[in-house]
Amino acid sequence: MKNKKLFLLSIAQLLTLSLLATGCDADTTETEDEAATSEQPSDENGSAEDSEDTAAEDNDFEGTFVGRFWKGEDEGVPFEEATDYIETILELDADGTIVDAKMNFFKEVDGYWTMRQSGNAYVEIDYSVDPETAIPGEDYEAGESMFRIHTADMMSFYAVGVNEDNILAHAIVDPITRYQFESKLPADFDYDRPMSDLTVNSEFNKPTVRTSGSGPDSWDRLEGRTIFNMEDPWSHVVNDRGPLEGLDNESTVREYMEALGVEFDGDTPQPMEEVYGYHSLGGWHGNYRAIEDELIGKNATEYTSLVDWSNYEDSIDEDNQFGADVETAATRTAQNSYDTITGATVRMSRESTSYQRALVNAGILSEEDIIIGRF
Repeated sequence: MKNKKLFLLSIAQLLTLSLLATGCDADTTETEDEAATSEQPSDENGSAEDSEDTAAEDNDFEGTFVGRFWKGEDEGVPFEEATDYIETILELDADGTIVDAKMNFFKEVDGYWTMRQSGNAYVEIDYSVDPETAIPGEDYEAGESMFRIHTADMMSFYAVGVNEDNILAHAIVDPITRYQFESKLPADFDYDRPMSDLTVNSEFNKPTVRTSGSGPDSWDRLEGRTIFNMEDPWSHVVNDRGPLEGLDNESTVREYMEALGVEFDGDTPQPMEEVYGYHSLGGWHGNYRAIEDELIGKNATEYTSLVDWSNYEDSIDEDNQFGADVETAATRTAQNSYDTITGATVRMSRESTSYQRALVNAGILSEEDIIIGRF
């Protein structure tokens, strides 16, 4: 019996030791768990793992994003009532790199929507008309034109034709003055003459039609100028690229006309139907394609504007509107032939607003970051 009691006591002691050991292990495990938890950063909205997932989602910009800016928006005109608007479509990868970009200028004409950069035109020439000079300035009056032209926009437009009597008709829009200049050259014209002879308002180079709401106040200041040096230093856009690339005032009129599509038999231009095109970058189509090409490959989180606004700080008011209510001497346009994208000659401020709107929709900018351009 005594041995049995001793045996039972031994069993009880072993159980007690076992329980004590188990209790110590449990305490130790709990302490290690607490230590492990204290090493992770605290997050009021969830665990550290949840926080990392959220950050990854916040930095994932993959998708297609659209931004628009329309004429009259800064004056309270709703988008539904707009007659002109610019649309930017950006395709971004996860880190914000621009994989693809599209920019279009939509314009309502006669109740129908068309793209300003479509490049389509209708041209008709009346060879019986002798071009006459327009009256520039506030009292503008159009002159006499040989050309009947229908197109969405005249930027960088040119047209040329030759009738059966070998009379050549030529029209070109100067990108600086925005006027259409016309030449009516008789069959016996000396095409070996240099382009320096086709000066503003001379016998064979008449400014007939204003193609936009701007232009010079008089022709006297531009006397002796040509399409190649109308306004230095900006006129270089005419012959830096496009069909007139490499030509200048020393080039012959024949070389110039051949570049626009005229064919010669000896010294005589051959009859041809009207043809048209766009010089420089190629009008609105070329300008917008240049912007798109420039954007592709850039990181949108770093490239947040098409314009370096540090150059125009005096022209931005307290409402972030550019050129709306500024001092007289302040710049009212972000356009010149140097401070643009790859030679694009458009008023970049409005294109930039459309671009920034796409970045707002991508979560890269906020609406308060946008500079409202001039339409």
